[in-house]
Amino acid sequence: MFRKVLIANRGEIAIRVIRACRELGISPVAVYSQADRHALHVQMADEAYLIGPPPATESYLVIDRLIDAALTAGAEAIHPGYGFLAENADFARACEQQGLIFIGPPSDAIALMGDKTAARRAMQAAGVPVVPGIDHFLQDDEEAQRVIATMGYPVMIKAALGGGGKGMRLVRDERELAEALRAARSEARSSFGDPAIYIEKYIPSPRHVEIQVLADAHGHIIHLGERECSLQRRHQKVVEEAPSPMMTAELRARMGEAAVRAAQAADYRNAGTVEFLVDATGHFYFLEMNTRLQVEHPVTEMVTGLDLVQAQLRIAADEPLPWRQDDIVLRGAAIECRIYAEDPAYNFRPSPGRITALQAPAGPWVRDERGVFAGGEVSPYYDPMISKLVVWGASRPEAIARMRRALDEYVIAGIRTTIPFHRWLMDDEEFMAGRLDTGFIERRYRPLREKPDSLTQDMAVIAAALDYLTTSRQTAAVPVTNGERSGVSPWKLAGRVDLMRRRG
Repeated sequence: MFRKVLIANRGEIAIRVIRACRELGISPVAVYSQADRHALHVQMADEAYLIGPPPATESYLVIDRLIDAALTAGAEAIHPGYGFLAENADFARACEQQGLIFIGPPSDAIALMGDKTAARRAMQAAGVPVVPGIDHFLQDDEEAQRVIATMGYPVMIKAALGGGGKGMRLVRDERELAEALRAARSEARSSFGDPAIYIEKYIPSPRHVEIQVLADAHGHIIHLGERECSLQRRHQKVVEEAPSPMMTAELRARMGEAAVRAAQAADYRNAGTVEFLVDATGHFYFLEMNTRLQVEHPVTEMVTGLDLVQAQLRIAADEPLPWRQDDIVLRGAAIECRIYAEDPAYNFRPSPGRITALQAPAGPWVRDERGVFAGGEVSPYYDPMISKLVVWGASRPEAIARMRRALDEYVIAGIRTTIPFHRWLMDDEEFMAGRLDTGFIERRYRPLREKPDSLTQDMAVIAAALDYLTTSRQTAAVPVTNGERSGVSPWKLAGRVDLMRRRG
C-alpha cells in the first residue's frame, strides 16, 4: 500500500479521500489555492501545498503545479477526486510519465470515454445499446440538417469532448436549430476547449440510471448495482438514490452486464460509472462513462457496505478485487441530497459568503459529507456544492422519512442553501411514489416566493461577491507560516509549503 498520496482536489471530496487514506495508514497530502488557505481539507491533511491564485485555471487545473507538489511531498500516487482534472487524460499521462500512480483508469481509457463519438463506436462494437445518432463530429450546419432529416425532431445537440450537461441543447424543431448549434459549439469551446459537437435522437421523459463498476489490473470486473439520478436541474444531478425505484432484478442484471462489457471494451481499471437513459418502455441506452469516482458514490456504499475510495486505493496499489459478482448484495435504500450554496426561492442564484453558524444532522444511518465549517467562507470561484447529506433506510419510505428528519436538523446560517428545496422534494407525492424522470424538477418545482426584480437581485449578488473578494484578499495577505491566530495547529501549519514562493 502507498505511504503517501496527494489529493488533487478540494472541499468535501478531498476530505473524503483524506479519511480513506487515514484508515489505510496512508499519509494524505493536500493542495490549495489562495482562496482555500484556511479550508477544512487543508487543516485535515498532514501536509498542504499552495499551488496558485483562486481561479481554478491558475491553480487546481495546472498540471505542472500538481505534479510538482506530489514530487516535492514525496507522494507515490495522486487521487484526482472528481471535477477539475479527474477525467483529463493529459493529467493521467503526466502522472504516468513522472512515475506517479494515477488513482483512476489508464490515460487511454480516459481519452476513449472522453471522446463521446469514439465511445459510441466502442459501445456499439461491444454490443452495448446506444441512443440513435451519429458517431462522428458534426461538420457543419448543413450536415446537421441532413442528419435530422433522417431521424426527425426532437434531437439533442451535445459536446463531443465533455459532459456534465455543458454544451448540450434540446432542439424541438427547425426554428431552434441554428441557435442551438451556435450555443452548443460556444459552450463546448469555453468548457472543454473544443467546439466539436454531435447529434443524438432525443428520448422523451427518460430516467437517468447509472451502474457503478470496479475493475482491477488482474482482469476482474464487477458492478455494484445502480443509482437513480433522474432528479436534475439544467442537466446537473441534485438528488440520487440507490437502488432505483423502477428497477427489477432482471433489468438490473441486463444493465449490469452491459456496464461490465463497456468497461471491458475500454480496457478499464479502477472505479467507473456507466450512465444509461431508460425510456418509458424499459429500454436502456448508453449515455456516457464517467472515468472517475462519482459525487453520488455514497449511496452505493450505503447499500453495499463497500468503501469505494478504499477500493480505488487498493486497485491502484495493484491489489486484486476481493469480491466476485455473487458477493454483491444490495440492502435497503439510500438517498443523497446535494446541498448547494444557492437560493432555490430565487431561481437557485449563487449565495457565496461566510457561514456564521452550522449545525449538521446526526443520528442513526445519517452521513453528512461537507468541506465547510462555521466561520468559513463559501468561495464564488468554485462549484457551489458545500455538502452531501446521505441517509439509509431498510426501505425507500424509511429512507425518505429519515432524510426529512435530517433536513429539519440541518442549520446553515449566513448564506442561502438548497435545504428548503430538498424539504419540499421529500414531501412531493410524485417523488414519494418514485415516478421520476429528468424533467421532474422543471415540471413540478415552483419557487417558494416571488422572484425579486432582476436589478435588485443582480445588485445583491454583485455586492456579495465584492464583499467576499475584499475579505479574501485581506485573509490571503496573512503569511501561511505565521498563522498562530488562525485556530489551526502549528503542527499542521508546519506541513504547509508555498510552492510559488519556493520557486521565487
